[in-house]
Amino acid sequence: MAQFIKLYNDNPNPKEIEKIVKVLQNGGLVIYPTDTVYGLGCDITNTKALEKVARIKKVKPEKANFSFVCNDLSHLSDYVKQIDTATYKVLKRALPGPYTFVLPGSNSLPKAYKKRKTVGIRVPDNNIARAIVETLGNPIVSTSIHDEDEVLEYTTDPELIFEKWQNIVDIVVDGGYGDNHASTVIDLTTDEPEVIREGKGSLDIL
Repeated sequence: MAQFIKLYNDNPNPKEIEKIVKVLQNGGLVIYPTDTVYGLGCDITNTKALEKVARIKKVKPEKANFSFVCNDLSHLSDYVKQIDTATYKVLKRALPGPYTFVLPGSNSLPKAYKKRKTVGIRVPDNNIARAIVETLGNPIVSTSIHDEDEVLEYTTDPELIFEKWQNIVDIVVDGGYGDNHASTVIDLTTDEPEVIREGKGSLDIL
């Protein structure tokens, strides 16, 4: 059964963050809060964990549209081809925030992503998510946890999330009630930004 760890966004407990990071390093799956909906994540460098997440979402790892959650923009050059100044300015304006940006993937993407041309980058405005990534030392691969209920779409109560996922993942982090609006997804791989999904973030950043 999964561990249920309570954390406070204004001051996440470093000992508990370490616990979460150890689980991720060992190939475990974690559900954690973001500035939008709760996410399901694993260590980006662990292919087996990536495959587990893909199985849960019923997609092939190479076809999965998972995003990379980073704690700031310093990891960009590890996974993204060089971007122009205008694109970088959009990222600086919007992040941290409720956005996923689709950017051109570089040659140094993790093994499971080698054939992908693009990658979704996320820097959530949430201290818990960013502390996990910062302590881990590399991004986590993330996907939002959809609900089968068509009316709800996203479960916002961590205790209900735990009830549903306790036998599937290794840790559920309780960071308080989540939002029920996903991030705004913007494709920046062409000359004109393209909004793929309008979610929580405002489009004024463009």
